[in-house]
Amino acid sequence: MATKHKTRIAQVVHAAATDAHKAGVMDKTTMRKFDTLCLAKVEALTPRQIQAIRDRENVSQAVLARHLNVTTGLISQWERGERRPSGPALTLLALIKRKGLEILAE
Repeated sequence: MATKHKTRIAQVVHAAATDAHKAGVMDKTTMRKFDTLCLAKVEALTPRQIQAIRDRENVSQAVLARHLNVTTGLISQWERGERRPSGPALTLLALIKRKGLEILAE
């Protein structure tokens, strides 16, 4: 799975830092700082965007919920704007938005 970086320069810097970490030259704490600096943040999704993702993938709320390991009720709440996805669920939704649901089904 490809990692999304803020910029092309950030991608190159992060790759070099990753190599240094693998070689044992950089400790875990420093590598986390590079992750924070170089990796793009996942943007919040609106209720309409979440529903549009589901509609584009042609799946029900129950099927999407199963892929995200959440309840159907939670998907419904996201689509109505009563709650907002966060953490791993938001990351997975962003991934589905970019790559399609089949990325999780493999």
